Amino acid sequence: MLADKRILLIIGGGIAAYKSLALIRLLKRAGAAVTPVLTRAGAEFVTPLSVSALAGEKVYDALFDLTDEAEMGHIQLSRVADLIVVAPATADLLAKMVQGRADDLASTLLLATDTRVLVAPAMNVRMWQHPATQRNIAQARADGVQVVGPDEGEMACGEYGPGRMAEPEVIMQAISSELGSGPLAGKHVLVTSGPTHEPIDPVRYIANRSSGAQGTAIAVALRDLGAKVTFVTGPASVPAPAGVAVVRVETAAEMLAAVEAAFPADAAVMAAAVADWRVANASGSKLKKDGSGLAPALEFAENPDILTRVSQGALRPALVVGFAAETDHVAEYAAAKRLRKGCDWIVANDVSPATGIMGGSENAVTLITAAGSEVWPRMAKDAVARELAARIAAALRA
Repeated sequence: MLADKRILLIIGGGIAAYKSLALIRLLKRAGAAVTPVLTRAGAEFVTPLSVSALAGEKVYDALFDLTDEAEMGHIQLSRVADLIVVAPATADLLAKMVQGRADDLASTLLLATDTRVLVAPAMNVRMWQHPATQRNIAQARADGVQVVGPDEGEMACGEYGPGRMAEPEVIMQAISSELGSGPLAGKHVLVTSGPTHEPIDPVRYIANRSSGAQGTAIAVALRDLGAKVTFVTGPASVPAPAGVAVVRVETAAEMLAAVEAAFPADAAVMAAAVADWRVANASGSKLKKDGSGLAPALEFAENPDILTRVSQGALRPALVVGFAAETDHVAEYAAAKRLRKGCDWIVANDVSPATGIMGGSENAVTLITAAGSEVWPRMAKDAVARELAARIAAALRA
């Protein structure tokens, strides 16, 4: 997938540096050339010999090495790559990158380049959550740096939380996406996510309990397979993913307009939980109690059916995937919805309160197609997203 691509891999200091060895293997297997740069701290965890042996190239580790400067100066080294990958990206490396500091080879390379940069953060959970690190990562994203991870899990120090470096396979997917490779390279996929908010008055609205987590995970998985993703999101409780075109909306009408503006697309994944109704007589001022004990009379109107519009519209994508969140007769209702709406697939799930799926970190879905239904085991929403993205890639290839 990465034939003729050159990756400049900067290995920072941290226990996660051992994963960089597996990443080098994956990059080489995909056909990429890997130029490794090892920081002084990184060399405390992996040896230059092991890195060089796997990469098949010299390891660069000193800014003031006369031989290296004569053969390939650090300025040239920073610009011959198609992508610079920092894995692990420590809190110190991130800070240097954002502040423009250049006091060693790695930080100098990052400052002296106009090549795209992808970082895989790895650090203690408290370091990751510290306001300084969060400011730095936000600024890095604003500067155009792509960020993959970190994952949540047990740390080498014994603590638990976000801060683990993403797995090499996930970093590989992000690299493929960044370099325009992967099974969905050249494809445009529209993803809708999150709830919509339908105003009652300026301070109240009708909504549902969707967090947007599943739609966000799907956008990430599609991006990591190389797709160009347009992500239309309502007011979700999870942050929008990096590396995709984000369009923020509030109401169903705004979501419909954003969806139509995003066409043409090769596929559409309609994961948003759109409110079925809106208040037709929404007030322009806050509704007040009048002492009568009577609630205000609200008149409801049906919202536009976005999934039907997409499935039956003139600019219909080759593949349209709808979602059905049900509490009863899940597969039966979802199968009927697929036929009624005209979409190709329906991803159905049981959102009864006892399942904990609505707003939770896991999902248990049934994929319904013209060929029948397939029950997937309960798994993390990220895993559901990766499986669905792989199915979409296979369908578009076919």
